[in-house]
Amino acid sequence: MGKDNSPLYQVAALPFRDFGSDLAVLLITSRQTGRWVVPKGNLMLGKTAHEAAAIEAEEEAGVRGKVSPLSIGSFRYVKLLPGGGSVIAEVELFPLSVTKQRAKWLEMDQRKRRWFAFREAASAVDEVELGELIHRFGEGLGPRPAE
Repeated sequence: MGKDNSPLYQVAALPFRDFGSDLAVLLITSRQTGRWVVPKGNLMLGKTAHEAAAIEAEEEAGVRGKVSPLSIGSFRYVKLLPGGGSVIAEVELFPLSVTKQRAKWLEMDQRKRRWFAFREAASAVDEVELGELIHRFGEGLGPRPAE
């Protein structure tokens, strides 16, 4: 938590491919627990929140694309710290329409990635709020990046 007990603020990308009636969502495994998660990280100096989310998607999942400047919402999770402690993190989620998937990327030796149908992705993540955001987005209830 921050010095004032506020949650740690992070940004995340929701990498997706839209196949008309079918929406596929890319999830990655977390480094520590191997759970299915979305690419996420901290804000970056000189970058907007959605730009930072897109950078995280490229580093952690090896994907690039058009990221929406509009968040589809936020979720909270317990972030494990290297020293053994934990902190509550609030994560703002930005949809990223994938246009390129790299065969090699920065964190490929630390994570697995997998495309899921959006309903499967919503069930695969542990965070209930994140699952709800994925489900709402898949049902067409969230902003999509402009083509």
